[in-house]
Amino acid sequence: MALLVTVTGSASAPGTSRTAHLVHDLGRGLASQGHDIRHLDVRSLPAEALLSADTTHPEVAAAVGLVARADALIVASPVYKAAYSGVLKTFLDLLPQYALRGKTVLPLATGGSPAHVLAVDYALRPVLTSLGADVAQGWFVLDRHIAVGVDGTVTLTPETREALAPVLDRFRAALPAGPRLAAA
Repeated sequence: MALLVTVTGSASAPGTSRTAHLVHDLGRGLASQGHDIRHLDVRSLPAEALLSADTTHPEVAAAVGLVARADALIVASPVYKAAYSGVLKTFLDLLPQYALRGKTVLPLATGGSPAHVLAVDYALRPVLTSLGADVAQGWFVLDRHIAVGVDGTVTLTPETREALAPVLDRFRAALPAGPRLAAA
């Protein structure tokens, strides 16, 4: 099955990001269907290397390499000031110009207000497209529709789960049946 990388651009501390919890939950569902899921929380990369665009730093190089090997990606961010997070932008800026060419990418955003729903299409989608991605229909989820239990279990409101279902179905349908062959 496909190697699917989730890239989360939340600036929140590990374990507290609803965006990361949502993406990990979606990843578990895709893993149960046989896909190889790898998670990349951009916040975990060394800040100095990330901010200085040091692509030779081993952790940054490994993250960029993981994206290169991916067959498909889920790229998710909380909305900050009507756009995706700065930490996500910093990482995306490190990728080669057409790093996402031939890859299906599902953009997701989370936020506290329905006023930010357009951030997916007007902020995140254009940068993914500029990197060559085949961008799937994205989705916005209100923070209050994501509940995280003390054990880390994620519960989405029934309306959110129902709305996300066809988006995920289309994304799954676009995934390659097997690993993508690397260019010679």
